[in-house]
Amino acid sequence: MKKILVVDDSALMRRVLCDIINKDERFHVEDRAVNGLEALEKLKHKSYDVVVLDVNMPVMNGLDLLKELQKLNIQARVVMASTYTREGASITMDALELGALDFVHKPDSAIDCRGEEFSKNLLTTLAAVADSRLSAFPTEKKKKETQNTVQKIVALAKKHEIPSVGRKIVAIASSTGGPKALQAVLPFLPGNLQAPILLVQHMPKGFTASLAERLNGLSHLAVKEAAEGDVLENGHVYLAMGGSHMKVKCDASGRSVIHYTDEPPREGVKPCANYMYESLRESHFDEVVCVVMTGMGADGTEGILHLKDKKKTVIIAQEQSTCAVYGMPKSVVNAGLSDQIVPLDQIAQEIIISVGVK
Repeated sequence: MKKILVVDDSALMRRVLCDIINKDERFHVEDRAVNGLEALEKLKHKSYDVVVLDVNMPVMNGLDLLKELQKLNIQARVVMASTYTREGASITMDALELGALDFVHKPDSAIDCRGEEFSKNLLTTLAAVADSRLSAFPTEKKKKETQNTVQKIVALAKKHEIPSVGRKIVAIASSTGGPKALQAVLPFLPGNLQAPILLVQHMPKGFTASLAERLNGLSHLAVKEAAEGDVLENGHVYLAMGGSHMKVKCDASGRSVIHYTDEPPREGVKPCANYMYESLRESHFDEVVCVVMTGMGADGTEGILHLKDKKKTVIIAQEQSTCAVYGMPKSVVNAGLSDQIVPLDQIAQEIIISVGVK
């Protein structure tokens, strides 16, 4: 049974969260804390499988607690649960950069928290995070600090570069642990990459624009939340909008463009990478480099399986020890689809080798 620490300044909300968690036989709320400072004292002397952490609290808020944990090198698997995670997407990005592995949107009222949707989302997230790796991802570097590293990676990749034949595209899928892991990949790709990049990161509506902005500020590529009708260009990253399924289609002029659809969630997520991969079957790209990174579930496997029937593909799976959650890459590997299994810090190099630079 997984031990949980619930940190929230509202007595009613603590009770509701504890009731939901304790009803699931997989979990038990071991301790409670009313603010970050009280939680910090507990974490100094005791370990938990997951910490469910509110953002806005007196004395010490959730972000300050994450900073203290980082400063004191206290490892903890943290899920942010707060109304602020919806109203302030940038706060959520701050929390993920500071070490939180995932987040759930907590409804504004305790009554709504007892609803089936929130309960299911919380328990699913707890299950994934409880089985995740404790070690943190490498700290991201600012754009100017990565320039030398990018040049070294490009020089190394060019020695093994595959001759470019036809049009290529990179399609990345990630989930739990993805926002942090992506900072170890996208900033290390050069702006003159000879392919566009599609990216599906499992996130609800309202958060992907903030993630794209963060990644753009760290990257030499142009990163944006994809909009309907965007024409795909080399050196650009198109992040799927939360709450919609992103696909690629050909417009009347024969250009490859972004297209959104509103089908129900698939694999329990929306956006779903399977839709992205399957849409590339009919695209004008000659080769698709599929990159499946950290995340729970099996999203990506079915779509890649269908894609391989029609297109030349290169399938790169993130290696287990570098994944926060080894679910999506594991599914691809177990299905016998992976061409390469590489650690997180080598994914950028393998992308460059596969698609080339100008």
